[in-house]
Amino acid sequence: MSQMKTVERYIFKGKRAIIRVDFNVPLDNNYNVTDDSRIRAVLPTIEKILKDGGSVILMSHLGRPKEGPEDRYSLRYLVNHLSKLLGRKVYFADDCVGNSAVEMSGKLKPGGVLLLENLRFHKEETRGDRDFARKLADLADVYVNDAFGTAHRAHASTTIIAEFFPEDKMFGLLMARELSSIKKVLSDIKRPYVAIIGGAKISTKIDVLNNLVDKVDDLIIGGGMMFTFIKANGGKIGKSLSEDDYLETAREIISLAKSKNVNIHLPVDAIIADDFSNDANTRVCKSDQIPDGWMGMDIGEKARQNFSSIIIKAKNILWNGPMGVTEMSEFVAGTKSIVRSMAEATSGGAFTLVGGGDSVAAINQLGMADKVSYVSTGGGALLEFMEGKELPGVEAIMKN
Repeated sequence: MSQMKTVERYIFKGKRAIIRVDFNVPLDNNYNVTDDSRIRAVLPTIEKILKDGGSVILMSHLGRPKEGPEDRYSLRYLVNHLSKLLGRKVYFADDCVGNSAVEMSGKLKPGGVLLLENLRFHKEETRGDRDFARKLADLADVYVNDAFGTAHRAHASTTIIAEFFPEDKMFGLLMARELSSIKKVLSDIKRPYVAIIGGAKISTKIDVLNNLVDKVDDLIIGGGMMFTFIKANGGKIGKSLSEDDYLETAREIISLAKSKNVNIHLPVDAIIADDFSNDANTRVCKSDQIPDGWMGMDIGEKARQNFSSIIIKAKNILWNGPMGVTEMSEFVAGTKSIVRSMAEATSGGAFTLVGGGDSVAAINQLGMADKVSYVSTGGGALLEFMEGKELPGVEAIMKN
């Protein structure tokens, strides 16, 4: 990471830079952007290039089009919003390769911004097709990757394209910030180091948990996955979510943590419900004594207090995954308590990183994203990085 090449160290005067961005943003029924945080996150990179006297060609995917172009996934719906954010006209090419893309990119003057149509309207993008990558590369003089959210995919626009820019490939400012922030919670460790892992399933986070056990002092586990651990310990979980195929895996993680003097913290109590519904009857009970016919939906008050006391003493904190069923308003208290505790720890000097869609949504909803050190834009990419895997989009820039 010390050899990271970024746009800060490059002069773009007279250069056309093609930037892989992550504009996979939510749209309402009228195609208005409802959350532009991913767009705003890359504005500093765009503005640096324009200020240098360069021009910008933006490429992204949107949604998951199945069979070629689908109007509802067209990036043309982002043009007006992006123009307002940049304070300048944004041009739009109705394809990302072919005549319109070639013609419009060729006419682009310094200070110009061109947005290409959805990359995934071509199946060659996700296949990592080299010829498709070359066509994208031919549009520009410089390649910039500023899409951490797709860095774990070896797609044409995230990885293969870099081959065509051996001397002129680099990270955008967002990507560089993502990588340096994650490095702080995985390598530049200050102690106590606490990881908070939630979400529904242990099966999606086995490698993350195994990797973190090598690094952390305390591992807090919440969300639906906590019940697999509790059942593995012999607890009664009623009809709570449990991945019975992973009970032995849970025991192995517990044993590994013990051998490395890592404290695993499971919630002592839970808010339980008699139905998977916001209108269900609820009560609080010990998390390992849930009656038949009831299910755990959130961590309880004692668990919140216990977790808070651990978090606010930490110097390094990583959080990925909610504590409860956050899509239901009755079961968000546990997740909110994590947000508040992390904010308190941050104000006390801790480095705090939040990642994962539900965790990021929760902290944004509470308006507290600026109260933690860093909020990652990556979901799957962050998880794979936490697992210790190499990300193709990162390696493509790093290697000579």
